Amino acid sequence: MAMSAAHGEDSPYFAGWRAYDEDPYDPITNPQGVIQMGLAENQVSFDLLEEYMREHPEASDCGAGFRENALFQDYHGLKSFRKVTAGALRAAYDEAVAAGTRVRGVLITNPSNPLGTTAARGVLEGILDFVARHDMHLISDEIYSGSVFAAPDLVSVAELVDERDRARGGAADAEDIARRVHVVYSLSKDLGLPGFRIGVVYSYNDAVVAAARRMSSFTLVSSQTQRTLAAMLSDAAFAAAYVRSNRDRLRERHARAVAGLRRAGVACLRGANAGLFVWVDMRRLLGDGEATVAGELRLWRRVVAEAKLNISPGSSCHCREPGWFRVCFANMSLETLDVALHRLGCFIKKWEQEQHEN
Repeated sequence: MAMSAAHGEDSPYFAGWRAYDEDPYDPITNPQGVIQMGLAENQVSFDLLEEYMREHPEASDCGAGFRENALFQDYHGLKSFRKVTAGALRAAYDEAVAAGTRVRGVLITNPSNPLGTTAARGVLEGILDFVARHDMHLISDEIYSGSVFAAPDLVSVAELVDERDRARGGAADAEDIARRVHVVYSLSKDLGLPGFRIGVVYSYNDAVVAAARRMSSFTLVSSQTQRTLAAMLSDAAFAAAYVRSNRDRLRERHARAVAGLRRAGVACLRGANAGLFVWVDMRRLLGDGEATVAGELRLWRRVVAEAKLNISPGSSCHCREPGWFRVCFANMSLETLDVALHRLGCFIKKWEQEQHEN
């Protein structure tokens, strides 16, 4: 996976990132620079985290706990951090055969990336039944679980597993489903802390947990980082206020992005209620005979070069239909978002003028 063209540094995702790094937008010093709209990064509530750290310096101070932070720790991570993370997760919450190879697992993202929608309870129930019938595992990536800014609220598969277990009183079939379900999560999106590199595996399967624990000896999050986040997330008042504010800000930015795209003459997927991005339909800009991945990438290069916007082409998100783009609205200020939407509108007008002249 690391060596594949879709993930490597030559992929459109990283090429766009590089274009931004070489010429980053700044409203004062570089107003003509590239605006980063391809990176799914949540900065809308970063000021709340900074304020908390200023008011609670003890949360990140090694202090008397330096020895505990510096020495080796349990490969599961600090107990205090595991406990508070588990609590936060709970609160936030056929074509099965191809080419003769048996599919052993189903991977879903909930909320969806890049569609920005949450899966209904009935859909998740059906997936659980499906994996049970076909002797498969279910991995639910719930990294955007705290980004739900409109009804309905997120239903985690872990919640459904617990409900089935209680309803069936620990029956064998309930236990069989439970051992097939694994949730992966990270604080990089909900708290906007990708640099902290904190990931979580929540599984009912002892073998999976044991394997993850053994691998964590190479990638364990530092004790100081865990203690900082444990202190922050243990502050119930702050955590509740942060979640409310973050959802309100994401909702505001989503509405602003959709309205700006509409003014620019660009449609996006309707009904999104979560995530840090919108799934934008630019198929009409591909033109006759250009509805291909190559045509999509040519359009993307024009957007980067002429509009100075880095957006993610659908092919980098494994979209089968050329012409869709993922546009992130959460990694910039509202003022910068308005500039980006204005640039896109100007680009569309230029394209329309070219079509009229031709």
